[in-house]
Amino acid sequence: MTRSLVTGGCGFVGRRLVDALLDRGDEVIVFDLAGEPWRDGMRLVHGDLCDAEAVAAACEGVDVVFHSASLVHTKQNRGELVRAVNIDGSRNVLAACRRHGIGKLIYVSSASVVYHGEDIRNGDETMPYPERFPALYAETKAIAERELLAASGDGPLTCAIRPHVVFGPGDTRLVPALLERAKAGKMKFQVGSDDKLSDFTYVGNVIQALLLAEECLTPGSAAAGQAYFITNGEPMPFWHFVRQVVEPLGYAAPKMRIPFAVAYAAAAVREGVDTFLRGGTLHAEGGLSRFAIRYLCTDHYFSHAKATRDLGYVPETNLEQGIAETVASLR
Repeated sequence: MTRSLVTGGCGFVGRRLVDALLDRGDEVIVFDLAGEPWRDGMRLVHGDLCDAEAVAAACEGVDVVFHSASLVHTKQNRGELVRAVNIDGSRNVLAACRRHGIGKLIYVSSASVVYHGEDIRNGDETMPYPERFPALYAETKAIAERELLAASGDGPLTCAIRPHVVFGPGDTRLVPALLERAKAGKMKFQVGSDDKLSDFTYVGNVIQALLLAEECLTPGSAAAGQAYFITNGEPMPFWHFVRQVVEPLGYAAPKMRIPFAVAYAAAAVREGVDTFLRGGTLHAEGGLSRFAIRYLCTDHYFSHAKATRDLGYVPETNLEQGIAETVASLR
């Protein structure tokens, strides 16, 4: 029996991954700050990624680590904490894998590691990391990814999965933020035009890719030390996605547009006030950070051809079905 550890296993992607690992017969250890066990066969260990000894203790006796935990924070504040969790925490995971002779480490990265604030159309894995990042979150994810991939074979074999705009039943971030604004009547304006395309990735397809990566990650395999974009491969305008989620639930989608410059300035003011008054609140962007505004006004979609070639990845759930399942779970 494979013993798998999932960092951040109580989160949106992590929880779905834990269920999939249990379904395939793994013994699963979840390492997370909080949460409660929800299934037999799993063991929950409460701990902080920034605590190297706690990470090492949780990894003892493990065969494979799925490193899903990170701090998603796209505002330009709280930099010390974001670096500590996303960079130092990843270093602690790698060190624990080396200490215990763990053979495989799969990193849940992000497509934003190559985002430089300009249009990306059908981007692939030959794209370099930007010299300057529009958000510290993307920068810290890129630093962690680069270090983990460079370490492949010097300890565990590693690879990175780069999903883009993950959604689905159980989403704790994207869809809840949209619905919160719609319910409060704050979704009157859209930022950006409908000619800018974004990729979306159904959460089940992310899990599919992670499991395929673990299976393919063997000595001498093409996957070792590699990163893979994972999407549905069906880019659409962001606001078309929003309409397909909120309108079936009885909420109004935006009818008017606001210029990029106005929205960006408002986001800058909001971030400044948040930093001044509270030092930077976590998990409270509400879709209004400078990074988010820039994202809404650029193309960012990617090819998953490399993942198809090396991992055998072909999305199991198409975008229409994924949206329908998400909406049904929220009725």
